[in-house]
Amino acid sequence: MKKSLIAGLLTLTLTAGLFAGCGNSKNNTGNGTGSETQTAGTARARTLDEIKKDGKIKIGVFSDKNPFGYVDENGDIQGYDVYFAKRIARDLLGSEDNVEFEYLEAANRVEYLKSAKVDITMANFTVTDERKEQVDFALPYMKVALGVVSPDDALITDIKQLDGKTMIVVKGTTAETYFEQNNPEINLLKFDEYQEAYDALLDGRGDAFSTDNTEVLAWSMKNKGFSVGINSIGNVDTIAPAVQKGNEELLNWLNEEIKTLGKEQFFHKDFEETLEPVYGDNIDPENLVVEGGEV
Repeated sequence: MKKSLIAGLLTLTLTAGLFAGCGNSKNNTGNGTGSETQTAGTARARTLDEIKKDGKIKIGVFSDKNPFGYVDENGDIQGYDVYFAKRIARDLLGSEDNVEFEYLEAANRVEYLKSAKVDITMANFTVTDERKEQVDFALPYMKVALGVVSPDDALITDIKQLDGKTMIVVKGTTAETYFEQNNPEINLLKFDEYQEAYDALLDGRGDAFSTDNTEVLAWSMKNKGFSVGINSIGNVDTIAPAVQKGNEELLNWLNEEIKTLGKEQFFHKDFEETLEPVYGDNIDPENLVVEGGEV
């Protein structure tokens, strides 16, 4: 069952559009707006020279979004985004040890840039028009869409099956926004953190959970009794690093870095190191990886 769904995911990824970015926050009820937390003002972002002088670059990532940004059993931060972040530190400051990771929730990714708590946000950040008004996105390095995971004994294979039922989402994600705008008949149970959302699904507090289809696929492969019944919803989107609005110096450096890394097929190597051990040969990297910012 799961193998056929995986194959479906690969096909739909190429034809649907470009996947959805995710996040986390901390409350299990409520009617959020689907947009990131706002701050009263904006602190000045650090210049490239200031970052170099400090010898550390601050990059925001997820700590509970396996396999893209997560803390492993040894307490080490790992994942596709993290692998890229370490390379940025190496190329800019001489060593991957020169990165300071800030663990983000989906709803505060914009806030951390505006308040200059991070220099770059790389927490599986989907590019949207709304977010472009608040932050500056660099070139993309991944593509993704929404998927829905649910119990095998009550598998959701069509959105219509969720009419009047409960969909679990994480606050500040494209999944929250999508279902609020397109399926108001579905009850949304919202959480701040991914782990809380998955725990709620395991406990039967919701009928299904929606986030990036790559993530729900990885989770279902590790959790017997659950499958991705809907492989792709909405648009296929791009994932990209973001900097504070107007920080052109750092943005330009990032864009050149992404182009240079593309020439060496860096993001395919990132896939091999961080994602292939999870997905095996069930996902073609060409359906996920973006090299050199060219979709």
